[in-house]
This record gives sequence, structure tokens and C-alpha cells, in this order.
Amino acid sequence: MYRVIGTWLRVRSFSNAFQCSLKRHYFCNNKSEDALKTFIVDNTEIVNSRSLTPEISLRLITPNCRFWTEKPELWPFTDPFWAIYWPGGQALARYLLNNPEVSRGRRVLDLGCGCGASAIAAKLTGASHVVANDVDPIATVATKMNCELNGLDPLPCVTENMIGSKPYNWDLILLGDMFYDEVLADDLHQWLHKCICAHGTQVLIGDPGRAQFESHNIRKLLHKVAQFELPDSVKEENYGLTSSTVWYYKPDP
Repeated sequence: MYRVIGTWLRVRSFSNAFQCSLKRHYFCNNKSEDALKTFIVDNTEIVNSRSLTPEISLRLITPNCRFWTEKPELWPFTDPFWAIYWPGGQALARYLLNNPEVSRGRRVLDLGCGCGASAIAAKLTGASHVVANDVDPIATVATKMNCELNGLDPLPCVTENMIGSKPYNWDLILLGDMFYDEVLADDLHQWLHKCICAHGTQVLIGDPGRAQFESHNIRKLLHKVAQFELPDSVKEENYGLTSSTVWYYKPDP
């Protein structure tokens, strides 16, 4: 799966304008949420194995799907990060399923929800209120569809960029695979610190050990709570990453 995203990223520098034009054209032609759902159904496959959470079914891009090998510039939206079950998100969801008391009865935000697996795991384990957030509107549609796959009513989804916004009194914020860019990591660090100071929010971070994460100052404030060996298929798809870790963010007093 990383191979697909890698190809998208390599061509994005010279096809970005074309992709943006396609995206505007697609949305300006009155594509409803139902039409987006149809597009997702036609271009993904339901997967409920080969991950750390076989209990959760998700619509993902697989080798059986057209865009696994199709030219990236033909994809009519922004990069489909929501169509990948990233290893950090897998670890977070597995941790919640193994430890339902972490989210039970709590207000939970899944920041950068992607496919929505962590939000789904929180709801399945008894969270009182779960909001899935992703700046990609297609991700929120996919998340709602994945909720239904798992016997849940669609969760509230928001597309605003919440990083830097006024902290809300979340009990728990979940972040999977969000530390892939240094500037984003800096912004996350500052905002999460504000959330914790303002409301005592608990923050859990899932990451397989990416360089941008391991080298960031936030790493000094994290305490490991769980580590999971990745399935062989996930290791192969993620260029040799072997495990994924859940971290508890506890800033200095």
C-alpha cells in the first residue's frame, strides 16, 4: 500500500495543478455524498484481515482495485490517505480494543482519522461521544461508510483543520501516523500541549517509528504504553517496518 502512495507523492509535484483542477471539476458538478459513496464502493475493497484488528472491516485500496496500478493523475481527488490502514492507526485501534476502559464513557477525538479505524475502535469500546476529524472530505465519507460496515451509526465527522483551534474539553485525543512532516509535527506539539493544559486531555499517539517522529522534541515527552508486532503483510507493504507503538503524551509540569 505504501507503494501506491509513494507513486502519488512522486508525481504530485508536476501534476498538482491538474489534480486540483480535476478535484474542483468533480465537486462543481454537484457530486452528492451518495455519488462519493458510489465512487468509494467502486474503487475499494472491504478488508477485515491482514491487520492488527481483524475485528474491524474497512474499505481500502488493495491490489484488486483499479487505482492500485492506475496512473495517479487519473485519481480525481487529493491523495487517498484514507484508503490505507496505516500501522500507527492499527496500533491505536488494537490498543483500544485490548483496553476498553481507556475510551469507555469518554469524549474522544480521532484527529486525522483517515479510514476512521481508531474512531470506530473507540466507539466499539464504549466511548460516550466520538468525533472523527480529517481535512479531506472524502475521508469523512469513507469513515461513515466504515462505521456502517462495523454495525455502528455514522459518527460525527468534521473537515475543519482543528490543529491550532481553541481547545475543546476532549477526554481523549487519538493521533495515528500524523508525524510525517516536520512543520505539522511542530504544530501538533504546540496544540496538543494547549489541549492538555486547558482540559487535562489525554493524548495517545500511534506511530511505527518514522524518522520525523523519533527525532522530534515531542518524543522526549512520550511514554510507551504498548507495542505491537505488525503482521507480515503489513511489514512488506511498509518497507520493512516491523512494529508499531502507542505512546502516552505527558508534558513536563
